[in-house]
Amino acid sequence: MSVLAFVGSRTTRERNARGEGISVLRVADDGTLARVHLQGGLVNPSFLALNRRGDRLYTVHGDQHEVSAFAVDEDGKLAFLNQVGCGGRNPVHLALDPSERFLVVPNHLDGTLAVLSVKEDGALGELLELTKLPGVPGPHRIEQPFSKPHFNPFDPSGRFVLVPDKGLDRVFSFRFDAGRLVPAAQPWAQAREGAGPRNLAFHPVLPVGYVLNELDSTLATCGFDAESGALQPRHLLTTLPATFTGHSRGAQLQVDPSGRFLHASNRGHDSIALFTLDAQGTPAFVEAFSSGGRTPRFIALGPVGDVLYALNEDSDRIAVLPRDPASGRLGAPRQELPCGSPVCMVFRASARS
Repeated sequence: MSVLAFVGSRTTRERNARGEGISVLRVADDGTLARVHLQGGLVNPSFLALNRRGDRLYTVHGDQHEVSAFAVDEDGKLAFLNQVGCGGRNPVHLALDPSERFLVVPNHLDGTLAVLSVKEDGALGELLELTKLPGVPGPHRIEQPFSKPHFNPFDPSGRFVLVPDKGLDRVFSFRFDAGRLVPAAQPWAQAREGAGPRNLAFHPVLPVGYVLNELDSTLATCGFDAESGALQPRHLLTTLPATFTGHSRGAQLQVDPSGRFLHASNRGHDSIALFTLDAQGTPAFVEAFSSGGRTPRFIALGPVGDVLYALNEDSDRIAVLPRDPASGRLGAPRQELPCGSPVCMVFRASARS
C-alpha cells in the first residue's frame, strides 16, 4: 500500500519559524519517511485536512485571515485551487463535514467559528456563517484575555461540532445542520478555571470524549451523549509525571484505534504521555516518554509500521517513535527527519481510485 504524509509548518519570522511550506513525504513499511515534494511560497500552512478521496487538501494560514484549497495528484503534488477569507484572525484548525460540502474553521484571535462552502470541484466557496463564542475569560492574564477556540472536530456521527476554547475554559457543542451551527441543548461543558481546553478526541467505540487542557496539562474524560451532543466531564488526570516540577503545556491527543491506549504530547517536558484505557474508557497514566526533540506540538499515529510521529517544532525534526502494540510504550527514535517548524501531519493511505 502506498502511503503519503502531508506536513504543515510555520514559516514566518514573527513566529521565529524555519518552515518552508507543505512537505509531502512517502511513508515506508516500517514507518520511516522520505521527502518527495515541497509546496513552498505559503504563509504558515499550520493545519491541514484531506478529503476522503485524498485529491483535495485544505490548509489554514496561521496568524492570517485565509484558508487555501489544493488539488492533489496521484504522486502527491499540489496544485493551487483558490484562497478565501475565513472572517477572522489566526485560523488554527479546520474540519470537513461528512458531506464534504462545508469546511468549519476556528478563528483563534477573534473567538469565532466560521463555516465555508466547498464547491463541487473542491475549491472553497463563500463564508456562510460566523458564530461568536460566548463566555467570561479565564484567570490567566496573558493566555485568557478573550475567547480562543483552538480545535473543532466533528463527533463520530458527524452531526455535532465540538470546540475546545482555551480562553473561556469551555468546550462548546453545536449541532451541524447543512452548513448552520446550532448550539446544542447543553451548549458547553465547563472546564476548571485556568485549564485552557485545547484538543479533543473521541473513543473509537464508547460514548466518551477526551479533552486535553493546555494551560494546566490535564486530561479530562467526558461522557458524550450522541443524541444531544452534550459533554459531561467525569474524570481528570495530569499528563505529567509527579516528579516534574517545571513549566509545560499540553498540545495534542491521539487515541489508539483499538481503544486501549491514549497518547498526549507535553511541550516543555517534551514528552509523550501514555495512558491505558479500561473497559469504560477511563484512562490511567502509565509513563511519559521522550518526544525525541523540543516542543512536540503535534503527534500522529502512523497508518503503517506501528509508530508514533512526534512533530518537534523547536528542534525542526519529525521523530519516528516505534510503538509496542501490546503495551503502547514508545521506544527511541527510529528516524529523526529534518523538517523546519513542523506543526501538523495528515495521511493519504493510498492513491485515489
